Amino acid sequence: MLLRIANSPRHYEWGSLTGASQVLGTTPSGLPEAEVWFGTHHASPTQLVDRDGGHETLAQFLAEEHVDTGFVAGRIPFLLKVLSAGQPLSLQVHPSPEQARAGFARENAAGIPLDAPHRNYKDDQAKPELIVAVSDEFVGLSGFRRVNESVDALRALLARTPSAAEANRFADELASRAESDAPASLRWAFEFLLGDHAEVADIVATCTAAAREFLSGGSATSRASSSALHDACQTMSDLAEFYPGDPGVVLGALLNRVVLARGEALYLPAGNVHAYLRGTGIELMNASDNVLRGGLTSKHVDVTELLAVADFSELAQPRLEVTEVVTGLSVFAPASSALRLFALNLTTAHVEATGVIQLELDAPAIVLCTGGEVSVLAEGQELDLRHGDAVFVRSADGVVGLRGSGEAFLATVSEDHLSRG
Repeated sequence: MLLRIANSPRHYEWGSLTGASQVLGTTPSGLPEAEVWFGTHHASPTQLVDRDGGHETLAQFLAEEHVDTGFVAGRIPFLLKVLSAGQPLSLQVHPSPEQARAGFARENAAGIPLDAPHRNYKDDQAKPELIVAVSDEFVGLSGFRRVNESVDALRALLARTPSAAEANRFADELASRAESDAPASLRWAFEFLLGDHAEVADIVATCTAAAREFLSGGSATSRASSSALHDACQTMSDLAEFYPGDPGVVLGALLNRVVLARGEALYLPAGNVHAYLRGTGIELMNASDNVLRGGLTSKHVDVTELLAVADFSELAQPRLEVTEVVTGLSVFAPASSALRLFALNLTTAHVEATGVIQLELDAPAIVLCTGGEVSVLAEGQELDLRHGDAVFVRSADGVVGLRGSGEAFLATVSEDHLSRG
């Protein structure tokens, strides 16, 4: 079963004006186009391009035609997105499956409406996610770097700044607590900076001014300084441009700053504190909209729930490695997740040499063409995709073929095994 699908951009204020359009080959609308969703999530249900039988959305078709997706009727267990950030998103974290179920049930029992602005849990699903850069550069924050590196960077920065008493006390307290328990020290820093403490405003203002002064010192100053200091300053400067005075400006400096080149990826499991700063990527996640925010936003921030969900351990390597399956086909497959995102990059010469690449799937899939032309084959059907086209794949025999001379992403879940036809 192959069904052509499409959707419209979501115009969040942080969206880029051109990034999503470049990925999908469409004309920019002039509005910020932050995300385009492909899936069955109720917040932005994907439309059927060919509405045979009167079905308007993919979810309606799956439910009313009783299509087995291995998940809740009318739904698939993942959500594929084109995400394009023109400015930083909020600092955020996603719950584990157990936390999502408990939180959703708790807020339902309390009678909190699903659309209430202070509601934390919109569904009972976890939301691990991965993102692959498709712009030349994608900048994000992911997980906590080593506390000692953050302390050293703050102290080096503040040593240049007179009258930084409050900021120095913050750095000293963080260092003292980290000597016995690094995760507990990071938890303290988050709770303190997001709390109602008068000195926080001074700390944020002092660190922001010092970071900007450091960066204006020129390349010689940057080369002579540690990468941790430079990253902290660049992050604070980037965040303060859009969220001046927000505690998230300093919180962001405690996280790993990751600059992805095209084709590189991040994986963000439950509890990972993260934010995207700029760039365009293909994002795959569980079909959930559960987000707990920790700053850089005008939306609800529940500090107590955030502290309960966030993982405050140090993260040495936030990047997700890619595995080449065969020439022209790679997969991003986090070990702790069922998410699988295949990246297809075919040339005419490769197709002539190898023919059709076949994947054996355990679950439904969505294929999104991001350049050139790609053909999808399943159950005796063949559907040609051009730049920006997408198709839902529910193959009864579990085998999907791919060929062409373009680029595409195939999103699915579970363990997939490759064969070649």
